[in-house]
Amino acid sequence: MPNTDWRIKGEWLKACSCDYGCPCDFNARPTRGWCKGLIGMHVTEGHFGDVVLDGLSFFVTVDFPGPLHEGNGTIQPIIDARATPEQRDALFQILSGRQSAEGTIFHIFSLIVSTMLDPVFAPIELTFDYAKRRARLAIPGVLETDVEPIRNPVTGAEHHVRVVMPEGFEHREGEVAHATISSTAGIKFEVPKGHATLAHVEQTPAGVAA
Repeated sequence: MPNTDWRIKGEWLKACSCDYGCPCDFNARPTRGWCKGLIGMHVTEGHFGDVVLDGLSFFVTVDFPGPLHEGNGTIQPIIDARATPEQRDALFQILSGRQSAEGTIFHIFSLIVSTMLDPVFAPIELTFDYAKRRARLAIPGVLETDVEPIRNPVTGAEHHVRVVMPEGFEHREGEVAHATISSTAGIKFEVPKGHATLAHVEQTPAGVAA
């Protein structure tokens, strides 16, 4: 059971190798049978106990050989280089799932991940525009991701799709977009045309608050 009060609110980004829509969000198999991607956020407001987390970012690259619920995943945490030792520990405590109730996203990750690579501490730059479905994640030498609206294949017009998940453990509402990913650290992969979700989230030990 969680024994430390914490809360992180901010800009959430998920991008992966699946086709637009991410079958995992619908309890279906990944588009290619396996899943490689990233998930994380920029914390606009947050704390773990009395440790303030405002302004920090963290991401995790992931590699699952099959559907996520079948487990055997490998992950590599990427933590903002600006984080102090106390802030690093706080973020690892959250990511571990030990400070979250059953059925919440970090607890679920603790059950389906079998290998965690050594963390990377690096400068993280994230630009994020939820309304325009655009983002750029730049972690030099580690991870580069560009997100833009899906385009109509005939007219080239921007396609607008929003997913609402009233009981979602990741987010409640997200904008679906196109992702290009280049991951060059412990989990290496290239995605020229993949799925992305942008969301505003507020995570707590009990799960999504907003």
